[in-house]
Amino acid sequence: MELDKAIQKRHSTRKFKQKAPDWKDIIECINSARFAPMAGNNYSVKFILIKDKETIQKLADAAQQQFIAQTSYVVAVCSNTTRTLNLYGERGKSYLKQQAGAAVQNFLLKIEEKGLATCWIGYFVDYLVKEALKIPPEINIEAIFPVGYSAEKLKPKRKIDLDNILYFDKYNQKKMKPPKTLEV
Repeated sequence: MELDKAIQKRHSTRKFKQKAPDWKDIIECINSARFAPMAGNNYSVKFILIKDKETIQKLADAAQQQFIAQTSYVVAVCSNTTRTLNLYGERGKSYLKQQAGAAVQNFLLKIEEKGLATCWIGYFVDYLVKEALKIPPEINIEAIFPVGYSAEKLKPKRKIDLDNILYFDKYNQKKMKPPKTLEV
């Protein structure tokens, strides 16, 4: 699949087919996250692939979103903040979020390429997820992703016009200044 098609086709799914995907395909999707940029090449993002139905139900309960329990697999994304914060101090907090986002985007695009579906879950009770997955207190949970095959019909995406998000040279400048011409 071409990158532009994967970007434009990617969507969130909350209804999944009963058919379980091949776990090896999910591993390939996680593998794509390794190529995301990381501050100082210090890889802070970690992935947990969950198959246990009881644990998946605990995650659905922690997120208060029962559709998560429809899937055979859930991927939890975590960040180990220690090294990045030690290297970059307060600024490292921004870097951690940026690199987690970059890794997740690679993962999501590969999910799309593989014909799988997911939904980015950022709302959950942290301590319940940490308890269910035995995650140490110093590790941040970035998001959880139920993974499966979509049972939803795709609706056209609402697209924001490029003119509403693009500025030139400074904030709120909608037009690019014409280039200066050199007089000869």
